[in-house]
Amino acid sequence: MPRPAPNQSSAREDDYCLKETSPNLGGGRLSRGDKLTTAFDLVEQMHYLYVRVVKAKELPGKDGSESCDPYVEVKVGNFKGFTKHIEKKSNPVWSQVFAFSKDRLQSSFIEVSVKDKNGGKDDFMGVVLFDLHDVPRRVPPDSPLAPQWYRLEDRKGSKVKGELMLAVWMGTQADESFTEAWQSDAAGISVEALASIRSKVYVSPKLWYLRVNVIQAQDLVPSDRTRNEVYVKAALGTIVLRTRFPQTRTINPFWNEDLMFVASEPFEEPLVLSVENRVAANKEDTLGKCMISLQDVERRLENRSVSAKWFNLEKMSGEQKEVKFSSRIHLRICLDGGYHVLDEATHFSTDFRPTMKHLWKPSTGVLELGIINAHDLLLKEKKGGRRNTDAYCVAKYGQKWIRTRTIIDSSSPRWNEQYTWEVFDPCTVITVGVFDNSHLQGGDKAAGSKDTIIGKVRIRLSTLETGRVYTHSYPLLVLDSSGLKKMGEIQLSVKFSCSSLLNLLNVYAQPLLPKMHYVQPLSMYQVDSLRHQATKIVSARLGRAEPPLRKEVVEYMLDVGSNMFSMRRSKANYYRIIEVISDLKMALKWFDEICLWKNPFTTVLIHILFLLLALFPELILPLVFFYLLVIGVWRYRRRPRHPPHMEVKLSLPDTVFPDELEEEFDSFPTSLQAEILKIRYDRVRSVASRIQTLMGDLATQGERLQALLSWRDPRATALCMIFCLTAGTLFLFIPFRVFAVLVVLYVLRHPRLRHRMPSVPLSFFKRLPARTDSMF
Repeated sequence: MPRPAPNQSSAREDDYCLKETSPNLGGGRLSRGDKLTTAFDLVEQMHYLYVRVVKAKELPGKDGSESCDPYVEVKVGNFKGFTKHIEKKSNPVWSQVFAFSKDRLQSSFIEVSVKDKNGGKDDFMGVVLFDLHDVPRRVPPDSPLAPQWYRLEDRKGSKVKGELMLAVWMGTQADESFTEAWQSDAAGISVEALASIRSKVYVSPKLWYLRVNVIQAQDLVPSDRTRNEVYVKAALGTIVLRTRFPQTRTINPFWNEDLMFVASEPFEEPLVLSVENRVAANKEDTLGKCMISLQDVERRLENRSVSAKWFNLEKMSGEQKEVKFSSRIHLRICLDGGYHVLDEATHFSTDFRPTMKHLWKPSTGVLELGIINAHDLLLKEKKGGRRNTDAYCVAKYGQKWIRTRTIIDSSSPRWNEQYTWEVFDPCTVITVGVFDNSHLQGGDKAAGSKDTIIGKVRIRLSTLETGRVYTHSYPLLVLDSSGLKKMGEIQLSVKFSCSSLLNLLNVYAQPLLPKMHYVQPLSMYQVDSLRHQATKIVSARLGRAEPPLRKEVVEYMLDVGSNMFSMRRSKANYYRIIEVISDLKMALKWFDEICLWKNPFTTVLIHILFLLLALFPELILPLVFFYLLVIGVWRYRRRPRHPPHMEVKLSLPDTVFPDELEEEFDSFPTSLQAEILKIRYDRVRSVASRIQTLMGDLATQGERLQALLSWRDPRATALCMIFCLTAGTLFLFIPFRVFAVLVVLYVLRHPRLRHRMPSVPLSFFKRLPARTDSMF
């Protein structure tokens, strides 16, 4: 694929850049440096006319009777809202709220009519009129406006029988009634689809690692004694794992193998274990089975031994259960609450807390996110040939997911919704995704459709200055098999506040993951397998909520499949490594120029400096630390002023061939037809994905080293500079020889003086930001 022309490439890069904006936050009350005063100071105010229809009384019935089927119609200009009709009741109760956008009001009067449902043409029962100029204004935290009784009038203005209890006021989206109110923006949506446009907050299920240590079985009775290849199969829900075959063929096989599952509370599904004997290539004979309820499984917080238990194996024969008195299996089962269950990649994880709440540390701050608006969204062709976009946002941080309301038929939706999260670790990432709702038509067709991906934004909290409000417009970019597409832009406001700066800085010295990840680490294969299980559980649980978060939405937010092989990503990681070592290359080039006397004055100065350091070696380390300190101070003026974003140049979407993009977005296993090609192709991709991950990890470590003095994470750079100042001062008084002896003694210390937890410098280094979360 040829590279674009320079002027064209520059124009596209400008189009993909982050843009700082100046929205009218909080109705103009918020200025830079001010503290937030309300729950909606990170978004723009949207004014609405609210009409609360509570109930009616003494409504006239049909033909003079007491029976009627009343409902209420609220009309403002061309917008109409209806309550549900209540059959055969003259004193109905509705308790429904209607919200009309002030920007779209086309009339100066509000008509609240009561009608009697009567087949084709409904009977008019009375109306209450309001003048918009007389409607009171309510601003939270004021108490809700008390509803009042209004006498119904006919079309001529005469009083008629019946009264209606109403409350009418002007408010904003901060009103408590806004979330559940019928909104004029969704006037054309069917009743069945209304549930899929509401804004909601979701919570991920509480996940545990279930460790099943299969030790041995005793006194098995195989049906075919000529073949005795026995293994244990364990199933939890739809996940099935199995042990290896024992080394010796015996009726008392021994495995001592761990099988790891992800289980979610409230533990509705039991653990099913069966001992299988392979009697043929594709045939197994079940020697026994047992079911274990996870409610009875022991829970542990640390790496302590769990007592093993014997479980009887039942032989299933038709509908009868015959208990083999001597067949049993020896297991050690526990729920590990000291791990953090990874459901997303660690590079842009939103949480690192362990499962057990007792192990959680106090929160270090608060994250506030304002989802303001989007513009220039691409239109999608939908049912009836119409091209429109029904956009909504999903944001995830920690266990809390939020979903904004769906803005109907708008390429420039305005949400102006604000959300808050507790922050326990600043070295985490918040993810915001934008989607097109495809479930507004109702019926089976909508149930089988998928929401269209518009794009997402990732913001690393450690790159934000505490107390500052960031307002930027982020490009929404989507990469698929046809290439990179800009789907529009989204405007966000973000603020990270900390309650104690000392506690926040102390987090940088703590291990990134909980203690169990280092005391009893999981293999790379186990981490990948468990993450796959966790994402399936989270997507299934959130898909059963109302309104549901669809599977494609959850998987996109959790970056499912991001570790698969990609030639484009491999090239990008290679160039990241080249860029990291470019500083070393420049240093070698400079040293070569010194050796070649290209600048005699500089060469003479280097000789003098070398002689001074040879005579006074104790000045070497102080000079190194002071030099790093000067670099950090010098770069402070040019420190980054905005959060990181998706970098097109870093991700190389325009430099790969079309077949490489098709390979990147191919299914796994591959969809190619040739069986031999399929096996080889998948094997190459599996191996290459590990190489890609290794290259990415190498690039990440180098970028973290660069981040020490780059002010990308202002707190980390400040700590580094304080350390350089302290270390440089101490080495003015501590002889270098003493330091060298202490270092050697520390490196060669006795094993009893060592511990398996990572050191403070290593923990600090792993918390430094890298450019991983700026890649597609």
